[in-house]
Amino acid sequence: MVGEVKNIVNTAWTEIQPPPRTVGRANYLTAITKVEENDAVSLVEIIDVEKVLAEIIDYDIAISEETLDRSLLPHLQGKKILIVDDSSTARHQVKATLAQLGVEIIECFDGAMAYNLLKQWCDEGIDVCSELLMMITDAEMPEMDGYKLTHEVRSDPRMKDLYITLNTSLSGSFNDAMVEKVGCDRFISKFQPDLLVDVVQERIRRDL
Repeated sequence: MVGEVKNIVNTAWTEIQPPPRTVGRANYLTAITKVEENDAVSLVEIIDVEKVLAEIIDYDIAISEETLDRSLLPHLQGKKILIVDDSSTARHQVKATLAQLGVEIIECFDGAMAYNLLKQWCDEGIDVCSELLMMITDAEMPEMDGYKLTHEVRSDPRMKDLYITLNTSLSGSFNDAMVEKVGCDRFISKFQPDLLVDVVQERIRRDL
């Protein structure tokens, strides 16, 4: 329960840092930042909203028969999908849903980690677009957000054609025009298993 909103602070995602590794897993932190107020600097903890909601709401990862195209399952076996999200709960939800399709999931905790991985693959001569079926990224993450990550990927000729889906709770401000503007191929409002599966199936059909 939230009693009141004390204040609202606009902070660039470059100022948001991941929590110290020493905090372990039994916490609700997804990031930390510093805020200046009245000539004093405070350390602010940013909570993992997905984790909080997951303990309140019983998320169902079941895929409806109307959505699942079983004829595509053989083509999806072993395909790799990169998931980029600072929320371990959000990553788990996506991973558990897509595991039912037989795909292999690679996880990154933020955009910087994902970009460094993709760049490393390119430097090693790996064709990213052949290696990955797609990348599913959150919008808001510490160190490098999903918009910057998408921009960097699209700016690199070696990986510019990677299929990118934006998976975010910021659904109110998103539409097809906005998705095109940020350079993504699709947009998913968290958390919708059927829509997630539909996006993956749409992507594999392009290769058939």
